[in-house]
Amino acid sequence: MFLRRRLTVAVIGLTAITLAATACSQSPPAGGPVTDTLVVYSGQSGDYQQNLNPYSPSVNEGPGTIFEPLFFFNLTSRDAPPVPLLGTRYAWNGDGTELSITLRDNVKWSDGQPFTAKDVVFTFDMVRGNPSMNNTGFQGETTAVDDRTVTVRFPAPAYMEEPQVLGKLFIVPEHLWKSIPSPANDVIAKPVGTGPYVLEDFKPQAFTLKANPSYWGGEPAVKKVRYLSLSGNQAGADALQAGTIDWQTSPVPDVKNTERIYPGYRALVSNINQITLFSCSNTQLGCQGPQTDPAVRKAIYYAINRGQLNALAFQGTAGDISPGLALPDRDRDIVSGRLRERIAPANPEVGKSGQLLTGAGYAKGADGIYAKDGKPLALTVKVVAGWTDYITAVDTMAQQLQQAGIKLTPQQVSYNEWADARGRGQYELLIDSLTPGPAPDPFYVFSYFFSTATTAPVGQTANPNFSRFSDPAVDNALAELKKIAPSNQAARQPHYETIQTALESAMPCIPVLTNGTVNVYNAKEFTGWPSKEDMYAFPAVWQRPDQAQVFKRLKPAGA
Repeated sequence: MFLRRRLTVAVIGLTAITLAATACSQSPPAGGPVTDTLVVYSGQSGDYQQNLNPYSPSVNEGPGTIFEPLFFFNLTSRDAPPVPLLGTRYAWNGDGTELSITLRDNVKWSDGQPFTAKDVVFTFDMVRGNPSMNNTGFQGETTAVDDRTVTVRFPAPAYMEEPQVLGKLFIVPEHLWKSIPSPANDVIAKPVGTGPYVLEDFKPQAFTLKANPSYWGGEPAVKKVRYLSLSGNQAGADALQAGTIDWQTSPVPDVKNTERIYPGYRALVSNINQITLFSCSNTQLGCQGPQTDPAVRKAIYYAINRGQLNALAFQGTAGDISPGLALPDRDRDIVSGRLRERIAPANPEVGKSGQLLTGAGYAKGADGIYAKDGKPLALTVKVVAGWTDYITAVDTMAQQLQQAGIKLTPQQVSYNEWADARGRGQYELLIDSLTPGPAPDPFYVFSYFFSTATTAPVGQTANPNFSRFSDPAVDNALAELKKIAPSNQAARQPHYETIQTALESAMPCIPVLTNGTVNVYNAKEFTGWPSKEDMYAFPAVWQRPDQAQVFKRLKPAGA
């Protein structure tokens, strides 16, 4: 289920804009009805493959919109209380080993069956029993006290499980899922959920969600949400210009002048997701290639010109990144003072890069490329076709690394091929983002992407420790953090320091920049969008379950 930079897929084709023009919202005629269909574009490319399984790494949609968690946690704010969804109250016992949850009454599945505590127990037990679905490492024992109360008991204090269990485990209907032979692999083509939307239709070019008329929170004002497939970021910008999409999360040209270029639209940029070069790093789990050497990974880290990269690929919207992978701004009190560098260098340090390679047994050849045992230091980096910002980024890095004696070859592939290679570890490098988890705490980035519990041997699906990183010291620090209440920062900091220094030393994900997530939205046709003054959810079409909070908050203008 874990969420990446973009989690839905799109298709390449000249018919895309035509489809948008016939299916999307347009300005209503004077005195005519307001539109109640929101058309969204995530910026991805490649045919939609119908997958509505909220626990699949390649899910198209569903978490939050069709399948709900118990509560919603706002990862943009440390002060925002959890929003009750299928749950209404929860409490820990005195030592943090048992979580008691009260469930909402009078909730029905979209097929009319009642939602009960048995559905929660079934879901939690299913996740615990399927490693490829269990990307949080959940080990709780769940019991139904009655139809409206469940308890989750952990073998040790588990305070950090709170937003994961309550906010990232999407509840599924026992009466349907209990007969699925392999729930981790089933695409759930006809989903039944409790959420504000249900699936109306699904085609390779686009799919549509429609409002759930029996939703416990009331039928949403936005009656339909249509996910379009386009050929990439430029096609998205063209659709904005034509007024045929309402919400796009992907780069647009000259984003600082959005309101002038796209009348009626506004832009919002947020810096939370961390751009890295994922490496298949662990030879013990089957990774192969020069990127398995930490010296090579760190040499790449020092060879990158981040200032140039930000200007050329990201219009200056990206931010600094720390080699310990805690956010420099949001997590400033957590960023370790033991790091060699608190912030990744903005300018390349080619000399340091070369020293690392020489120390690892590489020598520069006559062609300027380092080599070892007769093999040039050459790597491929996978990037999704149509992701113009990332394509520009890897093309730019290829030129930068060439100057440092490293040959980097970008390889554009479809989203489906990219996601499959990432999950199975069948790549050398690929560009992606570390997403922040369910709450504003770096613990979740660390536990999702760098815990031994969330990885797998090459050929098997990891979710989401795609780099195959494994370090007993990091695993132990994560286990200790679970035992300490988040309010006790002094006791937590030594464990954060252990993790950050280990990640800086091993660098399984090579830090690039903190991504400036660009949203352009139709303020003329819809009201209720997140803003810097009211960031009630992280604004991104592909961020789940935040997107459902946005859909529920929006209203057609004039309605």
